[in-house]
Amino acid sequence: MLIKNALTVDVEDYFQVSAFADSVGTHEWDSQPLRVEQNTHKLLDLFDEHQVKATFFTLGWVADRAGGLIMEIAQRGHEVACHGYSHQLVYNQTIDVFREETIRAKNILEDIIQQPVRGYRAASYSITSRSLWALDILAEVGFDYDSSIFPVRHDRYGIPDTPEHPYRLMTPAGRSIIEFPLSTARVFNYRLPIAGGGYFRLYPYWLSKAGLTQVNRRQNPFIFYLHPWEVDPQQPRIAASWFSRFRHYNNLDKCEPRLRKLMTDFRFGTTWDILKTLDLTGTEFSIQSPSK
Repeated sequence: MLIKNALTVDVEDYFQVSAFADSVGTHEWDSQPLRVEQNTHKLLDLFDEHQVKATFFTLGWVADRAGGLIMEIAQRGHEVACHGYSHQLVYNQTIDVFREETIRAKNILEDIIQQPVRGYRAASYSITSRSLWALDILAEVGFDYDSSIFPVRHDRYGIPDTPEHPYRLMTPAGRSIIEFPLSTARVFNYRLPIAGGGYFRLYPYWLSKAGLTQVNRRQNPFIFYLHPWEVDPQQPRIAASWFSRFRHYNNLDKCEPRLRKLMTDFRFGTTWDILKTLDLTGTEFSIQSPSK
């Protein structure tokens, strides 16, 4: 029997990505042409076509301006989860600002869908060793699970040597929350990021498929992510560094056909539905803030 995996969408617009933070400030967002609604509708129709359900980690900023879209996501049987409010890197925020924005975004989403919002994902996976305090706040304000920890080394995110598969995380203050880390594959002793997004566009499809198959062969579900702007090759081009432009625009035209293959080759469901099927007894992992 094929293992069911978590299919996730980070609902943000093309100009809100961290790679463009120096090019388009938050004070300029309302002046940019919005494309998140049309692109999310494209994904909703694609998921209906393949009869799969997904988790939509949604920005509070987007929900404030497109409440009907968030309601439609829920009405079409998908899970609505939280992606914070303003897509700021967690380790660049103060504890008080993070708490206020997180509660604000969670309340907005719950007011729209009239259901609990159980899951959270940080902007650009920015819960790292510099911002472990955020995990305590997530547990404190009532999230059941987090999906922000990438168990790799990266210039912007990652906590190496943390578990690669879902586990019960004990926070620095002793609280408990389920963590569904972003998926990696093993290449000898190296953890290869394989969970989606830019990696999915950069790697040839056979490599993504092989890495994700490896996770399932170990009898574990993987978690896959993408963004609505990744199925929009016609989006406006933003002036930025060559590296940021490469990360963002590389192979946009290939993402949708590859996604179609992915949904044919693997089984998918929402993050919370996957987590409910797992026995996480004995998976407890304590994470501690680094000594100062």
